[in-house]
Amino acid sequence: MIAFQEAVKRLKTGELAPLYLLLGTEYYFMEQFKRALFERLGDDSENINEFDLREISIQQVINDLETLPFFTDRNVSIGENPVFLLGTNEKIPVSHDLATFEAYIKNPAPYSTFILLAPYEKLDKRKKIVKLLLKHAQVIDCQPIKGHTLRKWVEQLLKAQNIQMTEKALLRFEAEFGPNLHLLQKEIEKMAHYIGEGGTIDEEQLMEIMSSSVEQTAIELADSVLNNNLPKAIKIYQQLIKLNEDPIAMIALLSYQFRTILQVKLLAEKGVSQQQMARMMKAHPFVIKKAAERMHRYDKETLYTIMNELAETDHLIKRGKMQKEIAFEILLYRLVKHSQSTPS
Repeated sequence: MIAFQEAVKRLKTGELAPLYLLLGTEYYFMEQFKRALFERLGDDSENINEFDLREISIQQVINDLETLPFFTDRNVSIGENPVFLLGTNEKIPVSHDLATFEAYIKNPAPYSTFILLAPYEKLDKRKKIVKLLLKHAQVIDCQPIKGHTLRKWVEQLLKAQNIQMTEKALLRFEAEFGPNLHLLQKEIEKMAHYIGEGGTIDEEQLMEIMSSSVEQTAIELADSVLNNNLPKAIKIYQQLIKLNEDPIAMIALLSYQFRTILQVKLLAEKGVSQQQMARMMKAHPFVIKKAAERMHRYDKETLYTIMNELAETDHLIKRGKMQKEIAFEILLYRLVKHSQSTPS
């Protein structure tokens, strides 16, 4: 598996490979790879074909790839949501001829490139089609970043916008949003617009930016859930949707918040100090302190249930089993209901 940054470097400087497989749940990486591809192709990017494989059969995609290009030097197609790579059998309105795809993987058209976007934690490696892809495609790691690499990524995103943050602001920013690159990028873009090119954000300004868009920030949505305020949570979510925020990114943020609370609760029961927790979890003490304050609202069973519901909703949305907006509103209702039950 190729690291994301190395893959982008190769994309910009080398020849296009016939097959790419982007695997992981971090949408930021997939979007950045597509952006780098569009920049690489320039005017020819207008001829890229994008397919949702929950609605278009793989044999139709292969037919396009095997057709000689007329207006460009190379056919480029992107296929999203390849559910046939998973262990579960999804009910979709199309039938995929995997034998045709298997044959293509072994002998791809020399004048075409196919990018497969698989937003999943893992694939079913028992399947022949998966084995062939892992062997013949350039497999790119798009899994979420680890906590200890968060600072490096934040600094890169800040550099891209030509702004800086003070150390206190950085610590607070990391604590609020965690290792979710999609959200981090959006927030840093807002800050760049606020402070201007070459500016430096301090903690006071950071809080002002966040509070000035209270109803529009994902962290406020998480706080509304944790404060048992369903009407406010729904209102904030609806406004986020109008701003084209992705429910999957919102789920990732909520998962980060509740996972941290659960980890802190489990460690606290073992007598681990908050200072030790920060070292063990590679998290800033502010994150640990915040989670410790919230952990008393939940017992362990409730937290495990919440994590399962977050994962299940993420699964339903990514597999196309339920409309994003409906699935997320149901999730909010359930999470607030759990937050209202205080352990004895």
